[in-house]
Amino acid sequence: MNIKAHKILISFFSHLFLLTYSEKDGEKPTEKKKTQKIYLIISIIVLSISCTNYTKEIKIDRTDEMTLIKEVINGAIGWAKNKDFTVSNRIIANDSNYLEVDPENRIVRGFKEFKKNETFFADPRFKAIRYEIRDLKINLSQSGTVAWYYCVLDDINEWDGQPASWINTRWTGVLEKREGKWVIVQMHFSFAKE
Repeated sequence: MNIKAHKILISFFSHLFLLTYSEKDGEKPTEKKKTQKIYLIISIIVLSISCTNYTKEIKIDRTDEMTLIKEVINGAIGWAKNKDFTVSNRIIANDSNYLEVDPENRIVRGFKEFKKNETFFADPRFKAIRYEIRDLKINLSQSGTVAWYYCVLDDINEWDGQPASWINTRWTGVLEKREGKWVIVQMHFSFAKE
């Protein structure tokens, strides 16, 4: 609830209190009216506190968040060097909404389909040589729970001793902070046509 709505509610309850419980000259308040006043005052206090909690801005250390996001982006490619599937599975959203679009017109829909790639990468014929990320641009939402990025990727690999690399690959993605950890929910890789 925003501050304006909070003020309106407080004003409303204050006026209601005054209209309902103001004493006529010379009348003594009954016990029932005293109890009703106490309950109304407590309600106003609880409402004020609850509204105040919702209007507080969450403090985000944007520098720390950007560092964590960059680590996840690097991990999305870097895990292949040691075939560390624990890392790849930790940084990819583990649900059916995960989406990845590859340059070969292949679309990976959901975490279960993503895990099927492990067979390819675990094969001893696959060897990750190195990778380089250039021109990385990361944006963080105001809430600090969503980020999106763009970069150019060189992903140098071999398959059965032959080059199997992505060079000058445009790479974009979206991350979401879930349970305090950043995960990739969407990635898109493409090659520029020359």
